[in-house]
Amino acid sequence: MARLSVELQRYFFEEDRQPQVRLADILSFAGERIFGFLFVILSLPSALPVPAPGYSIPFGIVMLILAFQLIIGAKRPWLPQKVMNGRMKLETVQGVVKGGIPWLKKIEAIARPRLPYLCTSLTGRVVIGVAIALMSISMMIPIPGTNTLPAIGIFVTGFGLIEDDGAISLGGLVICLLGGILSISILLAVWFGGVSLVDWLKDVLR
Repeated sequence: MARLSVELQRYFFEEDRQPQVRLADILSFAGERIFGFLFVILSLPSALPVPAPGYSIPFGIVMLILAFQLIIGAKRPWLPQKVMNGRMKLETVQGVVKGGIPWLKKIEAIARPRLPYLCTSLTGRVVIGVAIALMSISMMIPIPGTNTLPAIGIFVTGFGLIEDDGAISLGGLVICLLGGILSISILLAVWFGGVSLVDWLKDVLR
């Protein structure tokens, strides 16, 4: 099976595509990797510094639905037909994919089947599903700083699912934990009018 970066390069840049693409079309080459593939694709716009604003909330909702399905042990994801047939401009998707491929290649260079039970066992998938669900909720919060790190956590964890690389997924879970701590600190700062953990660390490091 070809690497995800290779398949995305071929699909979006080497083959003729319609001016708009559907999620259903993109999933046509996901195969058995579909859960991990969806988490990687949907978190990509928020996880990486690419010009695709406005996707955190709708994609966060979709990933929350997928995370619940992972928790209950679903083998194949289900999404509403409206979501599957939703159309995005090809140029926008190409911009996101172009920015994400170099990062995908870096992870692919170190990916290999390790600790596969974390990605394949019911317990491991429940843990991953809960973490992704919480990070998806964080991505939907319309406050700066509550979506980037959680999205990175989902991106890395999802990539581990694609490759059955539990070590990478474990690293993603650590990032999810850090993202959760950051988001909670920001919410507490907003609620109580104090400073967030990031602001506190900046003051300490000065």
